[in-house]
Amino acid sequence: MTSDADTPICSARGCRREAAWMLLWRNPRLHSVDRVKRWAACDEHLTTLRGFLTARGFPCETEAVPPS
Repeated sequence: MTSDADTPICSARGCRREAAWMLLWRNPRLHSVDRVKRWAACDEHLTTLRGFLTARGFPCETEAVPPS
């Protein structure tokens, strides 16, 4: 979720903080290698969101959001 095109907002439920990280993931049972979904994460929710994805066996990469 984003408030505008340049400022990603954390994807955790109820969180409105600016994201510092992007999680790039896919569900290999549904998506081909070229289909990648993106979740934004603040520092506080990075571990929780990443854990949710990896516990389900979804390939997941973490990238820092460039400073604005």
